[in-house]
Amino acid sequence: MAKIGDIDVGDFPLLLAPMEDVSDPPFRALCKEQGADVVYTEFISSEGLIRDAAKSTMKLDIYEKERPVGIQIFGANLESMLQSVEIVEKSGPDIIDINFGCPVKKVVSKGAGAGILKDVDLMVSLTEAMVKHTKLPVTVKTRLGWDHDSIKILEVAERLQDVGCKAISIHGRTRAQMYKGEANWQPIAEVKNNPRMHIPVFGNGDVDTPERALEMRDKYGLDGAMIGRASIGYPWFFREVKHYFETGKHLAPPTLQERVGAARRHLQMAIDWKGEKLGVFETRRHYTNYFKGIPHFKEFRMKMVTSDDAANVFAAFDEVEKEFIGYEFTRE
Repeated sequence: MAKIGDIDVGDFPLLLAPMEDVSDPPFRALCKEQGADVVYTEFISSEGLIRDAAKSTMKLDIYEKERPVGIQIFGANLESMLQSVEIVEKSGPDIIDINFGCPVKKVVSKGAGAGILKDVDLMVSLTEAMVKHTKLPVTVKTRLGWDHDSIKILEVAERLQDVGCKAISIHGRTRAQMYKGEANWQPIAEVKNNPRMHIPVFGNGDVDTPERALEMRDKYGLDGAMIGRASIGYPWFFREVKHYFETGKHLAPPTLQERVGAARRHLQMAIDWKGEKLGVFETRRHYTNYFKGIPHFKEFRMKMVTSDDAANVFAAFDEVEKEFIGYEFTRE
């Protein structure tokens, strides 16, 4: 059984990755229902939190049904990060996660996210200070290194553990790779197999089929899988992986009714949480995967992703349900 601090997260837990404009409360709720063992918020700027920026503070919303839930923060300034820990604690998360892996330029240019991979000493000292500043378990999400010539993840993982990090999630790419090429899980396995390591080591990157999740568990020996892009518009991925682990067989894909029902609930929860305009806008990225496989779907998808009016999007769901009633999805 994997444990994050005193939190039992099960045997080979599946974790919903923190994804900007994706891992919000509505989507986390859907993933939790479908078997996600641990969910993380979207990453939150420490500078935004201490300035009380509306977008940052809104991301602190968590709900009992999500637990265990982690709030992820990023930043490179020690004082700001410590202040943000105090703010985060008031929301009552189970875990505080530090983002040392986001590769996007606007984050990296400030020395945060994957930018801190250029300064391992700062990464370690910042983690140590945060561990000492809270009673909550502190975890880290990071990458293999800045680029191919500076991969030091074995050393980094050891040092983070030594200053009190309770678990580490490692994306199998460098910052230089962004999301290109294949994720390399071998260095993550080397971290796990290091006899000095005793905290959970979770793998991330390219876990896009149940077979790949099984490979991460059985071939690479990791403690769990963090699921990102495979879950966008497809929260059923978690249940499908667990079914495959238990039976060795693929679960039948969700029906049209399940997909339309989930899309409706997702949109309604998003509207309830963030208002109609933002709710409609930020659920658009999910629709392609919700209805992936339906032939000649472009007309309906365009209605879903171009309207700013929730009523029009709900009407499009109704049209899809009526037009494609009885359609049977197949596994690709």
